[in-house]
Amino acid sequence: MDVALQTTAKSPRTVKRTLKAYLSLTKPRVVELLLVVTIPTMILAERGFPNLWLVLITLIGGALSAGSAGAFNCYIDRDIDRVMHRTQNRPLVTGELSDREALVFAYALGVASIAWLGLLTNWLAAALSFGAILLYVVFYTIILKRRTPQNIVWGGVAGCMPVLIGWAAVTGDLSWPPFILFLIIFLWTPPHYWPLSMKYRADYQAAGVPMLAVVRGRAQVGLQVILYAWAMVASSLLLIPVAGMGLTYTLVALVTGGWFIYETHRLYNLAIRHEHVSPMRVFHGSIAYLTLLFVAVGVDPLLPF
Repeated sequence: MDVALQTTAKSPRTVKRTLKAYLSLTKPRVVELLLVVTIPTMILAERGFPNLWLVLITLIGGALSAGSAGAFNCYIDRDIDRVMHRTQNRPLVTGELSDREALVFAYALGVASIAWLGLLTNWLAAALSFGAILLYVVFYTIILKRRTPQNIVWGGVAGCMPVLIGWAAVTGDLSWPPFILFLIIFLWTPPHYWPLSMKYRADYQAAGVPMLAVVRGRAQVGLQVILYAWAMVASSLLLIPVAGMGLTYTLVALVTGGWFIYETHRLYNLAIRHEHVSPMRVFHGSIAYLTLLFVAVGVDPLLPF
C-alpha cells in the first residue's frame, strides 16, 4: 500500500483536512489562472469598470464551473493519478475522500455554477458555463486524453470559455473581441502545457497517456511549441484593430510576445543540440505572458491613449 494512503488511513479525518481535500479537487491553481482572464475581459466588454457585484458574481460562477470540471477530472483520472508521481497526493489517491464524495461534489458544483450564473447574470453565461464543463470532462478527459497526442490542443477549448462567459455576463451577447481572446488562449495552451509534459514525460508514459512528449522527441515538441507561440502572438495583434486597443496593449503584446517567442526558440535550439533543456522555464514563462497580456487587456480601455 502507498505510504501516503497508509498515513491517511491511520489519521483521523478532521474538518480542516476534509475541506482542504475538497479544495484540492477543484485544482485551485487552474481556477486562479482562469479567473485572471475573466476580469480584464469584463472591463474590455464594458469599456470601463463593470458593476463590482457583477464581477464578483461572475467570478464565483466561473470558479464553481472550473472547480466542477476539475473535480470530475480527478474522479475520472483517479487510476492515472495513482501511477503518476506528481499526482499521487490528490485526495482520491491518498484516500482522503471517497470516489462517491468526489462525484457528488463535482455534480453539485456544476449545478450550482449554472444556476448561479443563470439567475444572477444571464442564461447565455450559464449555457457557456455548462458547455465549458462538458468540453473539459467529456471532450477532453473522456474522449481525447487517452487516445491522441493532440488531446491538449482540442481539449484546451474548455480553458478558453471564461472569456466568453465574462463577456456574455456584461453584454448579454457575444461579438468578435471575445472570440479573439478565445483564440489567444486556445493557441496558448499547447506551448503552456507541452513543456510541462516534457518534464513529466516518464509519468505520462507510465500512465499510458499519449502526450506529444511521449510519442515524439524533444525537438519535435519544441518545434510545435514555436509554431503555436508564433500563431498565438499573431492572434493577439488581431485584437488591436478589432477591439480598438490602444498603445498600452499594443506595446505589451509586442514586447511580451517577442520575449515568449524567444524562450520557445531557446528551448528548441537546446533540444536539437541535445543539450540540457529547462522546459519549466517556458511553462512558467507562458503563465507570465498570459497574465501580462490580460492585464493590458484590462488596463488599456481605462487609459486615454
